[in-house]
Amino acid sequence: MTLPLLRPFPGLRPAPAFAAEMAAPPYDVLTSAEASVLAEGRPRSFLHISKPEIDLPDGTDVHAPEVYAKARENLDRMIADAVLVRDAGPCFYVYRLEMGGHVQTGIVGGGSVAAYDANRIRRHEFTRPDKEDDRVRQIEACAAQTGPVLLAHRNDPRLAGAVDATVAEPPVYRVEAVDGNIHTLWVMTDAGRIADVMAAFEEMPAVYIADGHHRSAAASRVARARRQAGEAPEGPGQSFLVVSFPIEDMKIFDYNRVVRDLGSHDRAGFLTALEAEFDVRPVGGQARPDAPGVFGLYLPGQWYRLTLRRPVPADPVQRLDVSLLTDRLLAPVLGISDLRKDKRIDFVGGKRGLGELERLVSSGAMAAAFALHATSMEDLVRVAEAGQVMPPKSTWFEPKLADGLVSYPLDWS
Repeated sequence: MTLPLLRPFPGLRPAPAFAAEMAAPPYDVLTSAEASVLAEGRPRSFLHISKPEIDLPDGTDVHAPEVYAKARENLDRMIADAVLVRDAGPCFYVYRLEMGGHVQTGIVGGGSVAAYDANRIRRHEFTRPDKEDDRVRQIEACAAQTGPVLLAHRNDPRLAGAVDATVAEPPVYRVEAVDGNIHTLWVMTDAGRIADVMAAFEEMPAVYIADGHHRSAAASRVARARRQAGEAPEGPGQSFLVVSFPIEDMKIFDYNRVVRDLGSHDRAGFLTALEAEFDVRPVGGQARPDAPGVFGLYLPGQWYRLTLRRPVPADPVQRLDVSLLTDRLLAPVLGISDLRKDKRIDFVGGKRGLGELERLVSSGAMAAAFALHATSMEDLVRVAEAGQVMPPKSTWFEPKLADGLVSYPLDWS
């Protein structure tokens, strides 16, 4: 049997009375210290499962076996206390995210690992083995996938119709997170709507991973191990937790760069060196890029607008602003070419604003900051369709999904 691209499943989710306390930021956007503060006085926070080191002595290695064991212990306790309950049968879920005036509404389901392995669930990033290992251990310890993978799809009238009919009914939760974003969840049990959702996804040639490459790769490894242990190709462990939104609804913020020094250049020499590739103009106020091929540079006390002098390549990766900045400035002028390993560079998500770039440079922590125009969803799709990968830190998606509102158990049938 070939699994459908997306299938319903009986989700493990909080009883409605506990949803607000349980909803938590994604595990990978918080340090252990930040998670500990957020979970203070909240014994039902999902952080006790996604960041279980907060319940162990300070200094515990976050990858130690006892951390994963504590995650399972906390999960089992919440199930025993009926804080977490499982739906009686397979469902889809409709998930709405609201951030200010921005709204996006998508489908929660079980994504096919076989489709991921065949690159029908398309990726655009490399993964790191250590991060994969962490997610594999967490999934295996909990016998559940607790961190959703963010997908993007081309919309379909049947899919939109099933979603619209579901959101016309009362939701099971409407939760305001600590950052003020609103998370609303509906349970889709209607057989006709479920069939429409499955059929719509089945006709899509591809969907695209927006965020969650390590979770996806870990799910593939877990699925392979379960097949080797005898699980059938249609078994529960052959799917993974995904939330898919229409491409046009999704929002990518800029992902900016800061550097610790100007290499061998003083300020004047650095600005002169940029003239080979950029038109460099000082501006009053902040230099927020208003189009691709335009960059903002902040040096102490002054913003500059940098505009490319030469045309951009046709290649879908080389034409990205994040690539152009590296290829025409960071590497040739500052000697920074390996963004994964070079300690001279750091990255600042655009939600933190250009003021954060100014603060880092003005404090002396960084020597210069670069503001970039946000990568577009169509940029991401072009890279994925070409079978290529983006440079590190190319996309910053907001709003973020919450952990804890729905988890995918690996023991249903």
